[in-house]
Amino acid sequence: MTPPFPISATRPSIVKFGALSLRSRYTVAPLAGYTNLAFRLAVRGIGPLGLATTDLVNAHALLIRSRKTMALIQTRPEDFPLAVQIYGANPAEMCEAARWLESYGVASIDINMGCPVHKVTRGGGGSAMMCDTTGSTVALVRAVVESVKIPVTVKMRLGWDDDQLTAPWFAREFEKAGIAGLTIHGRTRAQGFSGQVKLEGIRRVVEAIERIPVLGNGDVRTINDAERMLRETGCAGIAIGRGALLNPWFFGQLERWERNGDPGQCATYAERLSFMGRHFRYLVEFQTERFACLSFRKIANWYCRVLKPGRDIQQQLVMIDSLKHFEELEAAIADIIAERGADTMPDAELPIKVPSGPQERW
Repeated sequence: MTPPFPISATRPSIVKFGALSLRSRYTVAPLAGYTNLAFRLAVRGIGPLGLATTDLVNAHALLIRSRKTMALIQTRPEDFPLAVQIYGANPAEMCEAARWLESYGVASIDINMGCPVHKVTRGGGGSAMMCDTTGSTVALVRAVVESVKIPVTVKMRLGWDDDQLTAPWFAREFEKAGIAGLTIHGRTRAQGFSGQVKLEGIRRVVEAIERIPVLGNGDVRTINDAERMLRETGCAGIAIGRGALLNPWFFGQLERWERNGDPGQCATYAERLSFMGRHFRYLVEFQTERFACLSFRKIANWYCRVLKPGRDIQQQLVMIDSLKHFEELEAAIADIIAERGADTMPDAELPIKVPSGPQERW
């Protein structure tokens, strides 16, 4: 068993983004298509979260109240603290969007400088912002910080490619501009989601700042991954994406591990089935039944990777068309699980579909 990681005075277990004290230093990272209100509430229902962040939101689309965008920022009181992640290259729009979100009641605003996909970078947003060291990117961030009273953070990558590892420089400049925290994904834009996260790159960002907390992000799916991220980078906390999809109990396990060296028991298949049911019913509650089914089709495969209900049920789940249909399949999976006994879920070492490269639309 992995021993507890020592928490030093220079890396407190309580992470603060300005005046916002996070309940835990383990947070849900934004994942396009996944981290909607239904998933966030389902995860919050089984363990403590430091913070959850929405899917990235286009500032212009927010200002015109795009239906899809308003769905992305949908929330409720128990979904707190919540950060909304915005992107865009127009300072006026970004500031106006930030002010609107502050009035909407979010706990903090996160500026996306990490998304590698073409539909974001082609307009100068996401990772493309890391190519500009002339001052306009820093000026945009400063303007957003000064436009609101709530904490503003930035999520970014190491740089555009291995020849432009600009993250340490930006981290220093953003801290001077007044951001309250930073999340660094340990890949370049050129890597997309391929290859290995570069922990030494995250560490250089941590060493570049003086006061604000830095959250490490990328490839943390097990306790050993988390221990290595904390130990080798010196980061204040961890933003967890795909690891949360396969094991929503990960946050509670991390806290127990950090407290006493024992993450506790893994979730059972029955508990995972119950979580899937709660997730789907939240989708139905917050969307129409039809759109809930369409949303669930996109994520059914990663539930099947863990639950292993068999090919026939998997094919039906990815074509689900009603709550009644879901409940029939849910009952069938429960019968399959009952025949297995009380065995626990396998380790979260399974693939989750994400964009395969920086040019893929998402």
